[in-house]
Amino acid sequence: MSRLLASASLLALSLARPAFADDAAADAPAGSAQHEIIVTAPYTQSEADILQGTSVVKGEELTRQLRPTIGETLARQPGVSATSFGPSASRPVLRGLQGDRVRVLTDGIGSIDVSNTSVDHAVVIDPLLAERVEVLRGPAALLFGSSAIGGVVNVIDNRIPRTIPENGYRLSGIGTYGSAANERSGSAAADVAVGKLVLHADGSYAKTDDLEIGGHVLSARARAASLSQVGLPQSPEPNEDGTPGEPIDFAGNAALRGRLPNSASKTWTAGVGAAVITEGGSLGVSYSHYDSFYGVPVRFATQVGQEQEGPRLDLAQDRFDLRGEVETGGSWLDKIRVRAGQATYRHYEVEENGDIGTTFRNNGLEGRVELVQAKRGGWQGASGVQFYNRQFDVEGEEAFLPRNETSQTGLFTLQQLDFGSFKAEGGLRYEWTRQQAKTAEDDLRYFRGTQKFGTLSGSLGVSTSPVEGVRVGLNASHTARAPSAEELFANGAHAGTQAYELGSPDFRVEKSWGLEATLHAHGDGFSFDASAYHNWFRNFIYESQVDQGVCEAAAAPSGREVDLPCFQYQQASARLYGFEADASARLAKIGSYTINADAVADYVRATVKGGGPVPRIPPLRVLGGLEAQGDLLTARAEFEHVFEQDRTADFETPTDSYTLVNASVSLRPFGKDNSTTLLLSANNLFDVTARRHASFLKDFAPLAGRDLRATIRFSI
Repeated sequence: MSRLLASASLLALSLARPAFADDAAADAPAGSAQHEIIVTAPYTQSEADILQGTSVVKGEELTRQLRPTIGETLARQPGVSATSFGPSASRPVLRGLQGDRVRVLTDGIGSIDVSNTSVDHAVVIDPLLAERVEVLRGPAALLFGSSAIGGVVNVIDNRIPRTIPENGYRLSGIGTYGSAANERSGSAAADVAVGKLVLHADGSYAKTDDLEIGGHVLSARARAASLSQVGLPQSPEPNEDGTPGEPIDFAGNAALRGRLPNSASKTWTAGVGAAVITEGGSLGVSYSHYDSFYGVPVRFATQVGQEQEGPRLDLAQDRFDLRGEVETGGSWLDKIRVRAGQATYRHYEVEENGDIGTTFRNNGLEGRVELVQAKRGGWQGASGVQFYNRQFDVEGEEAFLPRNETSQTGLFTLQQLDFGSFKAEGGLRYEWTRQQAKTAEDDLRYFRGTQKFGTLSGSLGVSTSPVEGVRVGLNASHTARAPSAEELFANGAHAGTQAYELGSPDFRVEKSWGLEATLHAHGDGFSFDASAYHNWFRNFIYESQVDQGVCEAAAAPSGREVDLPCFQYQQASARLYGFEADASARLAKIGSYTINADAVADYVRATVKGGGPVPRIPPLRVLGGLEAQGDLLTARAEFEHVFEQDRTADFETPTDSYTLVNASVSLRPFGKDNSTTLLLSANNLFDVTARRHASFLKDFAPLAGRDLRATIRFSI
């Protein structure tokens, strides 16, 4: 916190001119001239001009797609899936990549949690407070870290105010009820101006019961495996008090249906912020607290000898943030931006009897400074430095990682030449990474392993507009990512993934060469955006199931038992390619209503050389919608069809296809000039059983069944 205050003091001395011209787009109403501006970009850019695939979710679409997790909120965007580890822990999957290859940000700074460590750990970002969400896929995401090879998700809120309210105050809120989980959620935010000082306060609350599902809890293959164990002799583990343990009811597991056990949750957040907004710039700080208690769906036993538990996570984070911007008005330097965040995080994994089995702690600090150049003719750009530090510790039964520290410092630049119909853009990032694994012995610390990496990433792209409204682009990139602490130092049983995980401290830098072609076509009554990409990886890091003896040898020095399948991180060459596309068209005008149709399709294929398919890659998917838009009422019907995924790694099972049908009606009950909106929606109308292939729990935790939702949103 002291470092944040020092940064604030230095920045406060230099406030001189108006700031945040770019950020005004975040507050623009849907359909305004600004609604396509990408706030995450270092300088003002239209979505149609960016050389890589992007998505922006805001306004009515954000209200309609809003779910308790950021992964489920974004899961219908082009090229996006979700880890879906139950309804409370779901992280975005971008172009088939997840975990450490996808950065999830809050207003440009990482979420500073442990969600990249395991899929059962929630992302500490509350979608209820989001004003808009931007998804950047491809090399442009490297401005935010070399680990963002898959892409970046940036959730933008107003906890640090950006503008002075026109009437001296503003108030907004949202409330939702969802039938599938008996979800009751709501949030409110308020800003008050005291001269040039704007004060902010916000809070949210969400509570859910166990999730209702459309059919059986276990997939057909898991039910068959479970039923094959009925009648076989068991030797259940004794209870902690020495009494005999209960044998597994395999027939009962196979019969479970209608509701997902141990998936209830309760989450609340609170935050305050303040910003000085003057004619010279802006400087703001905020504090927030996040608290959540949620269940992890049971991975039911399907074989004799397996354990099945229903752990719950008790999670808390305290966070401080700083954001500032100064317009220098210089002929070369236009703006200076500073952004920083510091957070203390912990969660307890609570056993069924109430005991704490494992404790995860994470202290993190991230900051960045950007120097935005003044536009000179057709040339503009931005350069900067970014620092990140994470101190991570896990204690208890599930301590599959030693205490470790990650430090990264990156230098980056992005430059663009704009000659109207022809644009060129190039970027570079050099990053130093240090990974240290630490253990304690006789109260003395010593390094178990220290790894240092230097990585250089770059991209170069061009685009042209052959006719008005159409832009075609091609981007080439080279990206390099240092291995994460989990990939280097893991050595232990991990109940969340039901695996004994083993890393390698000898890993080298993961490198990728990529090509991406883009097409943007926008005109009166239609739009079409598409991206096709191909990446060749060297030293691609992936997990593969190996012989139990490998883990037993690694566990022997510490005396650990290996009673879970052995999964080892490995490196090899790999190839990944795919596409994503979305289109919309105005079909007709009937009275005061406009009839629009839209469609989305995406596909990705990933292969390890000599090792077969990369695991948990989403299959081909198509979505379509028909919408009648009016000033006071908008009605929409849509479907999502996900094809079967039978291209699997050796340890995976195939995932069946499914089709979801949704409908919604959005009302403005107080007139078109009033922002109050009431949304009524019915999701998964036919109550089908749907499972995402990207999920570790797909065979044990399907998606929600029929879900009737009512949401009201207002702003004053």
